[in-house]
Amino acid sequence: MADSLAPGAVKPLLRGRFGHVYLYEEVCPSTQRLLRDEAVEGTVAVAEEQTEGRGRLGRTWGAPARTSVLVSVLLLPRVESARLPELSLVAGGAVAEAIAEVTGIEPVIEFPNDVLVGGRKVAGILAESGEGRVVLGVGVNANQTSEELPENARTEPTSIRLELGEPVDRAELLAEILVRLERAYDVWVRDTAESG
Repeated sequence: MADSLAPGAVKPLLRGRFGHVYLYEEVCPSTQRLLRDEAVEGTVAVAEEQTEGRGRLGRTWGAPARTSVLVSVLLLPRVESARLPELSLVAGGAVAEAIAEVTGIEPVIEFPNDVLVGGRKVAGILAESGEGRVVLGVGVNANQTSEELPENARTEPTSIRLELGEPVDRAELLAEILVRLERAYDVWVRDTAESG
């Protein structure tokens, strides 16, 4: 199993428009910082490791290299800014669906931005918006062992590997997340525009 989220491992698996601009770093402070002002919608930034990963309310999000899916996606929704917080739930649903499709595990969403399996956190979403842009950060605990998960987390963590009993193909999971997110986002934009 290829243990890489490098473009050569992921781009052949992509089935939509998200990720055709694919920014990749082995290590970076945060994938969100890789998305420049001029980036186009659907640009994806991925890293094997983040040194300054963040969660909601300024909490840290850390994991050993090559154990997680760490991705940020640039969105440019033409909707009222008051509706933008909904994107955390849209993304959470897409991530949960992707995990279910790839692994058979059935996660649930915990409002506003966590994805849980058996009450334990397997993924988190962070949506940050400004000037018509939304950067959607997704972190999935994919292949951590129990020793590699953070201690003293607000919600007890788990990983897909621990739930499955074997490692998951991170490239396949990332590709599934991106296609599910794209579909859910397109429906949300359309429905929001119609209701607005």
